[in-house]
Amino acid sequence: MIKSVRVGRILWGLLLALASTCALAQELRIGLQEDPDTLDPQRARTYVSRIVFTSLCDKLVDVDDKLHFVPQLAKSWSWSADNKTLTFKLRGDALFQDGTKFDAAAAKANFDREMTMPGSMRKSEIKSIASVAAPDPATLVLTLKHPDATLLAALSDRAGMMLSPASFQGKPVDAVAQHPVCSGPYKFVERVQNDRIVLQKFKRYYDAKDYHFDRLVFMPIPDSTVRLSNLRAGSLNMLERLNPADVPQVKQDSSLTFAPVNGLGFQEMFFNLNNGPMAQTSPFKDARVRKALELSIDRNAIDQVVGNGIFPPAGQPFPPASPYFNPKFNPPARDVAKAKALLKEAGLTPPVKATLSFGNTTTSSSIAQMIQAMAAEAGFDLSLQPMEYAAMLSQTRQGNFQMALEGWSGRVDPDGNLALFVECGASFNDGHYCNAQVDKLLKAARENPDEAQRKALYDQAQAILATEDPYIYLYYQPWPFALQKKVLGFTPSPDGMIRLKGVHFAQ
Repeated sequence: MIKSVRVGRILWGLLLALASTCALAQELRIGLQEDPDTLDPQRARTYVSRIVFTSLCDKLVDVDDKLHFVPQLAKSWSWSADNKTLTFKLRGDALFQDGTKFDAAAAKANFDREMTMPGSMRKSEIKSIASVAAPDPATLVLTLKHPDATLLAALSDRAGMMLSPASFQGKPVDAVAQHPVCSGPYKFVERVQNDRIVLQKFKRYYDAKDYHFDRLVFMPIPDSTVRLSNLRAGSLNMLERLNPADVPQVKQDSSLTFAPVNGLGFQEMFFNLNNGPMAQTSPFKDARVRKALELSIDRNAIDQVVGNGIFPPAGQPFPPASPYFNPKFNPPARDVAKAKALLKEAGLTPPVKATLSFGNTTTSSSIAQMIQAMAAEAGFDLSLQPMEYAAMLSQTRQGNFQMALEGWSGRVDPDGNLALFVECGASFNDGHYCNAQVDKLLKAARENPDEAQRKALYDQAQAILATEDPYIYLYYQPWPFALQKKVLGFTPSPDGMIRLKGVHFAQ
């Protein structure tokens, strides 16, 4: 049955490719790894839904390829002296796709929905907002309960996406998902579950001249082999999350372009420092042993062997594209002699036994085996414990581990890549690392909207973390795209979104 579905999809794709060139000349077809959960931006939670929303729904602000906030529906914004009032000046030429005007009152209606709707996934992202006011059509005022420098990041994503109030006011909560009406460059046409999502160019969009496709078709194809076959056959023009194993053949294919970008997230290894009895018997209670393990690892080898050159080595939670990245915290080079010396200094005699837990996927298994082999040369005897990923997370929360591999998709704001993992009692701090000075620095950074001052605070926190090594960052999570050669002007973004402004087919 599965095979027939795959064959059917390929044949359907070939028929599309053989259809009239004129009819398809301005249709862009994009292969997704999964089907989005819902097309309501205020209730969605998947990565692929964000890809679709990028063409469907404008936000108050966006991010550029350096992860700086830039205007979109808001022309400008400013903070009050006490950092508790955020005022936006809105553009006056934006329309929703039903022809109604976007203004401050419409924005306020969206915030009211996000803050009060049962099942809102955005409620926690904007919980610092005490009230929303629209004193005039071009002015939106957010009054906060306390300073929150992370708020702009939330408003550059789904929390800042604006729906036409007419699409949800007085209607069932599921109405938006069935026919979303936003203010982006493309409007909703249809969705066939697990098959396609079709958008059509919104000709009254304020920047319509810079969007060159008449139609967009998003096709969820979970099988990476089938997805790549469709790209080669011409029934897809672009796909996201190319399998690393397929990178060499895509590079060698003269009809395709490989377009990777370092993402916002990372793959890390973390330790149980104070979560239950297993922490007390772990050799990694000693920071010198944690550092010794880090020095035994060759991140470049992981990049080349497992990642096919698209797993750039990481030494910190902030990717190179982030303004909070500091090269001072680049990963150390492998140094087996120094690793052995640290174990001796810690009073341990090899082999030092420990267990590494990880999700049982092809990539994670390969990484774990490489770490096991490299660590053995420094005096470690690592037992590998593969398990289903969700089960592993359950075990780490309960403290049933010594160290574990974990991936994080990343956030635009640095707080989402660090505080969630290292603050005392934080939700993802399964190893129960705790340092009061780190917490103090992160709290100050979270409440300070000035980028330079925040960076200085994060640098201080990273200096402490680099010494204590509660986490070992292995590589930055990439977003590998593949596209047909005729697709020009596409620049992959670190947040993994597909932005189509200026993208076009070769003439």
